[in-house]
Amino acid sequence: MAALSAKTEPANMTTTYEHTILVTGAAGAVGGIGRNVTQMLLDRGHKVRALVRQEDARAEALRRLGAEVVAGDLTDLTAVHRAVDGCKRIYFGMSVSAAYLEATVNFAAVARHLGVEAVVNMSQMTVSQMSITETTNSPQHKLHWLAEQALAWSGLPVVTMRPTVFLEGFFQAAAAAVVRDNDALMLPLGRGRTSPISAMDVARAVALVLDEPAPHIGRIYDLTGPESADLTHFAKVFSEVLGRTIIYRDVPIDAWIGRMREVGLPEHLLAHLKAMAQLHQQGRYDRMTDDFLRLTGHAPTSMREFVQAHAAEFTRPATTAEPHV
Repeated sequence: MAALSAKTEPANMTTTYEHTILVTGAAGAVGGIGRNVTQMLLDRGHKVRALVRQEDARAEALRRLGAEVVAGDLTDLTAVHRAVDGCKRIYFGMSVSAAYLEATVNFAAVARHLGVEAVVNMSQMTVSQMSITETTNSPQHKLHWLAEQALAWSGLPVVTMRPTVFLEGFFQAAAAAVVRDNDALMLPLGRGRTSPISAMDVARAVALVLDEPAPHIGRIYDLTGPESADLTHFAKVFSEVLGRTIIYRDVPIDAWIGRMREVGLPEHLLAHLKAMAQLHQQGRYDRMTDDFLRLTGHAPTSMREFVQAHAAEFTRPATTAEPHV
């Protein structure tokens, strides 16, 4: 792939744009990509319409940023039409859901009808290894693969982002409390190597493409972090940054899934996470590309930088000693 240059602007300077950009999943929890894309586009001077599932504090926070907020479900065709109407560029992203394919087809039908000029679709890197005859045990992976097929058939001007696992997922949401309290990375990834990327970096890539999409139409970007390594290596990185020994403990997949089932995660998501863990053990996440660097002109966030940025979450609060009498 030929080198691409990021469009940059001087600090504190923005351009006012005529057309509104739609960001779906703007209040979602998938690494906060939609929320961060919204803020990045607003900072660049774009008008942004943020689609959220419901009116809540997250929706109000998006309004305070300056976004136009609309509430609606991507499986509701009328709501999708209301959200897309008047938007020429769209970020399409959605949390893990059994309704993912229905939502994608709804969106594609409306976007084609209204004649949008660019769609940035959030997919997953595993899809690059899937085909009519090759799949995974994850129902979500299958829906992502089918969604990519549907968008291709639609004839829409699509740019596809396929990130690997997010740092904010396995190494923050699923690990911070255990690192903090037990000095351990306890994950069911075996000895497999992985190349996690920050969701913030993925948001930067999405915002850059939406800012000037024409050169990227039809492209697929496989986004990884700057290194692929096993969890023993990453535990050493945690140790060096935090100044105490953090060890990697490989835990049984079923026990790990069972703990997450106890906190109420839906079965569709649990099946997806189980498949991801199995694929890690098989070495399927041992992937490296320089797509992010070529796209943005910057290196992706390293594990060291990520742990440094979130060190407080991995560290037990200091206790105040009782005074002597």
